Amino acid sequence: MSRIGNNPIALPQGVEVKVNDNVVTVKGKLGELSQKLTSDITVTIEDGTVLVKRPSDSKEHKAAHGLYRSLIVNMVEGVSKGYTKELELVGVGYRASNQGQKLDLALGFSHNIVLNLAPEVKVETISEKGKNPIIKLTSHDKQLVGQVAAKIRSFRKPEPYKGKGIKFVGEVLRRKAGKSA
Repeated sequence: MSRIGNNPIALPQGVEVKVNDNVVTVKGKLGELSQKLTSDITVTIEDGTVLVKRPSDSKEHKAAHGLYRSLIVNMVEGVSKGYTKELELVGVGYRASNQGQKLDLALGFSHNIVLNLAPEVKVETISEKGKNPIIKLTSHDKQLVGQVAAKIRSFRKPEPYKGKGIKFVGEVLRRKAGKSA
């Protein structure tokens, strides 16, 4: 972890970082994010780079050093580029549609699942004839996008025999052979 923590963070054009009372705030063109740090870790900003420092080489300080450096990098990348997760619905009759921030999923249950998403997450559904429906989630907050994607995937996880369910685009599933006669 300490090797990760020692690397300086380069700030892209248009990204602003402020530190007040162990709270790091990152502002960019896509939004604003903040993260509370432990009192041991110090963050300094010097001519376009951010440095994260720890007081000693104890195990807890090394772990927190690498963790907070990674969180700050994710915040900087999020407010400058953003994050995208794509989910694919595999199965006959599985459909997805959205109206604004409401995601409507038909996953083979007796009822549709309607999910109200946070305003920070932009949702888009793509349905083409002959292809599986795709849900595209975009946001500046990496943790929030991952959490929403995991919540959607939990409604119908891919099963190992036919591969039906909700999976991430590009995810490789471990398939099993069915029973042999």
